[in-house]
Amino acid sequence: MQISKSVRAAMVPDENVMHPDFTSIYLIGPPGGQSLTIDSGEATERYQWFLRGYLAATEHAEIGIATITHHHADHSGNLKWTKEFLNAEIAIPKGGRRLLTGRIPRQVHQYGDGDVLDMGGGVRLQVIETPGHSSDSLCYYLEEEGVLFTGDTLLGSSTTTVWDLGDYRRSLEKLLELPNLQVICPGHGKIVEDPRERLQMYVNHRNMREQQILEVLKDGEQLSSWDIMLRVYGDEIDTRLRRAADGNVRSHLDQLLEEGRVNEYAGKPKRRRSERAVKRQHEHERERDRILREAKKIEAARSREEIRRQENPPSEQWSKPPLYDLA
Repeated sequence: MQISKSVRAAMVPDENVMHPDFTSIYLIGPPGGQSLTIDSGEATERYQWFLRGYLAATEHAEIGIATITHHHADHSGNLKWTKEFLNAEIAIPKGGRRLLTGRIPRQVHQYGDGDVLDMGGGVRLQVIETPGHSSDSLCYYLEEEGVLFTGDTLLGSSTTTVWDLGDYRRSLEKLLELPNLQVICPGHGKIVEDPRERLQMYVNHRNMREQQILEVLKDGEQLSSWDIMLRVYGDEIDTRLRRAADGNVRSHLDQLLEEGRVNEYAGKPKRRRSERAVKRQHEHERERDRILREAKKIEAARSREEIRRQENPPSEQWSKPPLYDLA
């Protein structure tokens, strides 16, 4: 999908309730030149085949640099694959190496606030640090074309989860000040054609949630974050999103606690499991992961075999096939 003169989107349909509509991989660069990708999807064949197919069918350029908006696996899962199979240079947020253990090659570039990625032909991407959804969240801004890439800082079809609410609110205010902002390309969901209105809606939404939480607590009842979440959200959300909503409530409570507006009463954690039990669980998880890897290999081999079957004559059916000539 063409977004602007220098921006294309490979939008992968997604059924994950946390990723409504699409998960997008963006390609940025002048026509016919080297491109930069923003995010790469999960480390599954679906995303790899989709990107390869898009490059083969649509693009007439190579990927020079593959970068990400933050470390979460649905954005960074294919960095090693992109390096190995597409020969792209890999770029990550500054200080993000420890968050990406096992997902990046040895040699990477690191970008932070104020850095500029010059793709030639007048295509210059500004790097903007926007912590809040995660500690390492970045946005990228192509000011000349008014295109902002937000990862999960702002989504196209829903609100997002927040790790640090104070940081997140400051990040939204920073984005609202950008000049020439015309369109937002989110990590998930539809392209946002009313960027300032949507950013302000996110600000207003967080303010509304804060007021709802304070309203729930005004009677003096001591409640857990989960109980507060149930009262605030009610039937508003899919039950599969309750953990995410509880995380957002806790982010609000952390900020309210820091501001002295709520009290916190210490909880009682469950007894720690024995070292032997933890070891057994880790072994079980490793075995499960091994089985899943083997299953993926079998699935890939079956797919390759089916392709070979389509490319070659049905020799498994005939020792000598029927022959034909004109009657």
